[in-house]
Amino acid sequence: MLKVNKIEVHYGGVPALHEVSFEVGKGELVAIVGANGAGKTTTLKTVVGALSPVSGSIEFEGVDITEKNTAEVVRLGITYVPEGRLIFGPLTVEENLLLGAFTTSTKEEIEERMDYVHHLFPILKERYKQRGGTLSGGEQQMLAIGRALMSSPKLLMLDEPSLGLMPTLVTEVLEVVARLKEKGNTILLVEQNVREALELADRGYVLETGRVVLEGEGKDLSRDPHIKKAYLGL
Repeated sequence: MLKVNKIEVHYGGVPALHEVSFEVGKGELVAIVGANGAGKTTTLKTVVGALSPVSGSIEFEGVDITEKNTAEVVRLGITYVPEGRLIFGPLTVEENLLLGAFTTSTKEEIEERMDYVHHLFPILKERYKQRGGTLSGGEQQMLAIGRALMSSPKLLMLDEPSLGLMPTLVTEVLEVVARLKEKGNTILLVEQNVREALELADRGYVLETGRVVLEGEGKDLSRDPHIKKAYLGL
């Protein structure tokens, strides 16, 4: 579904990604893991059109999206849940969710998607008229994911969904990601909890200083000696 081929990305002339390549197949959960500053968020922002590569290419369902802007990429079916959630605090839960449905033209589709999000996150239905900024961190993350699902994405990209959450909420959020995978969603996941991410993933890629240094099946990577030493403290 997604094919990223040798993309180079610079920040102010300074290289941030060096010939990064990876693929995501339909129905897969693919994890990108690595230390802070490795280039994980830069990779997702490039896929969604917020950053432009200086070289390389990105294809989605056979269409070259390398030069497309974010709005065009979203309309093709890619949705990005950014690090830090970035919900609209003054708006209600309902209003935040409706913002995610801007690509939808019919009231029936919006209601159907809203029902799906409420089924997935019952707490959001309870908080329907509550301002987003008054939700707990875990609830805000559910709202951010729910808002993304309102566009019925073909590819859902999650950037550090457990960042800043208490351990119990980390487990809850990652269980949501697992449920989304079970429902057949295609997911590209960046996650600081390396062990959990690789155990969830069908396949994974390890980024270090802007380069892919390892790739393979998720469970195989979690047993790799380099991963154990560098990220799991084993």
